[in-house]
Amino acid sequence: MHHFRILYRIKQCSKFQLPVQGKNLHAHVIKSGLDLQAPIYPNTLLDMYGKCGHLKDAVQLFDEMPERDLASWASIFTAYNQAELHKCTLSLFSSMLSRDGLQPDHFIFASLINACASLAAFRLGLQLHAQFVVSLFSDDDVVKSSLVDFYAKCGFPDRARRVFDSIVSKNVVSWTSLIYGYARMGRKDEAFELLRVMPCKSLYSWTALISGFVQGGHCVDSFRLFSELRRGGVDIEGPFVLSSLIVGSASLAMLEMGKQVHRLVMGLGYECSLYVSNALIDMYAKCSDVLSAEKIFRNMTKRDVVSWTSIIVGMAQHGRADEALSLYNEMTLAGLKPNEVTFTGLIYACSHVGLVNKGRQLFKSMVVDYGLTPSLQHYTCLVDLYSRSGHLEEAEKVLYSMPFKPDEAAWAALLSACIQAGKNKTGVRIADHLLQIGPEDPSTCILMSNIFARATMWESVSTVRKMMAAMELKKKPGYSCVDLGKENQVFYAGETMHPMKDEIFGLLKELDAEMRKRGYVPDTSLVLHDMELQEKERQLFWHSERLAVAYGLLKSAPGTSIRILKNLRICGDCHTVIKFICSIVGREIVVRDANRFHHFKDGVCSCRDFW
Repeated sequence: MHHFRILYRIKQCSKFQLPVQGKNLHAHVIKSGLDLQAPIYPNTLLDMYGKCGHLKDAVQLFDEMPERDLASWASIFTAYNQAELHKCTLSLFSSMLSRDGLQPDHFIFASLINACASLAAFRLGLQLHAQFVVSLFSDDDVVKSSLVDFYAKCGFPDRARRVFDSIVSKNVVSWTSLIYGYARMGRKDEAFELLRVMPCKSLYSWTALISGFVQGGHCVDSFRLFSELRRGGVDIEGPFVLSSLIVGSASLAMLEMGKQVHRLVMGLGYECSLYVSNALIDMYAKCSDVLSAEKIFRNMTKRDVVSWTSIIVGMAQHGRADEALSLYNEMTLAGLKPNEVTFTGLIYACSHVGLVNKGRQLFKSMVVDYGLTPSLQHYTCLVDLYSRSGHLEEAEKVLYSMPFKPDEAAWAALLSACIQAGKNKTGVRIADHLLQIGPEDPSTCILMSNIFARATMWESVSTVRKMMAAMELKKKPGYSCVDLGKENQVFYAGETMHPMKDEIFGLLKELDAEMRKRGYVPDTSLVLHDMELQEKERQLFWHSERLAVAYGLLKSAPGTSIRILKNLRICGDCHTVIKFICSIVGREIVVRDANRFHHFKDGVCSCRDFW
């Protein structure tokens, strides 16, 4: 077979994702000795394996190459990027410089900057930009387009704009990247103006704008924009814009909006898209409808590690540890390798049901069986697991021995466990340590104040209270949003201007009277200000969670669940109150706070009063 013909067929295997045929051609090249006669073969085969997703074969071929040129390195970088192993791309770059003594060309620059964009590796990206500017390839528009994307994803749209303006031949990628960058930072005017003057608008342009709003937390704008897009008659020719809207629904915990997008997905025939199905699993789980998440997962004909991880983490967040662990067993039996996020969910699940040995075993397995390196989050979950189960010495040992500086959340988890277990001596030691590092979360300060008060260390209590007063000045306002399907209502703590204020107040008064009959005593230690007891109770009475619950009870159909999204951690007194309320009214109340999901039903919470 002629050289040209073989190379053409290998390239066709790359183009049409035909790895089996590509391997057969590779075998033919080796048997014929062509790989030694024509150096172009290894590079073409390397490119084929990378584009077909056969990273292991690509790496083996690359390592066996007696000589590597810039094309070889560009192909292996592309293979790693395609496999989402961007850290490997960047770590391998130093080997290219030291082992083969090669300087990057425009293809190498583009691959490395793409990796930096995916990792938001700003410093390294700046260094590469500086190298590119003084290189022979400084006018290359493809590299400049990658730089626009890099700066946009790192949150520097003005830098992206400066690079964009220097591009001679602006392509769709550079336009959409810049639009995304401005939208992500909430700079609507610049984003809309770019879209207006863009010469080749398409669905991808709109998708960049919508996705940017979603990624930047401006989800309401993304839904408005999509409505405008639909009214304008733009055809939805791909699933990615729908995936962005699903992510937006999850961020806002807007179940009904997510359901509407789901119906549109089905109507347009994109329900078989793996990307969309994974987003739907995550959305339903984050909107507290974990049964629908499981239904979508079970109906999927093809699942990847993201599918399995999304449903496992979803079950864990809802306190359904048995289901999470059962799914993990199914996943491993199916031959899929769990990732770091999978193990975070699993250890988290174990911590909420006291499965210490199982959690310990999973932590060990991720290192020994799967070669994964535990992150700070994994160690924090392990500390949480030991703390909740009363293994305080083991928890403290992990904090002092882990290869990371423990964050405030890890210490607070252990301190909370000390209070629950009555271990005042250990608790005081931990609170003293937190006092030295300077806590930033008011809930941590409350724990510290309580443990110092138990130990009659009033001077320390006073110090903590002063810290809390200072925090109060810069603390972001707490709010709770109740999702009623066609309507979402946001309440802020102490809000007194709502049109239904009198009805809300009346219902809360009735519920308060019934709760006190059942033994409720307001926990005024959670009020930071120095004021009379009655005024402290009044402050608790007007917390945003209670306003949202009362409004939900007044406006929703009898017997339906009430779903609430809170931007901060739910306070201890409100947690107690909602347990009483769900028992009194016979309704399920689901609260998604900054830490986790709380399912209140029949007077108890799924978190088992530990969060």
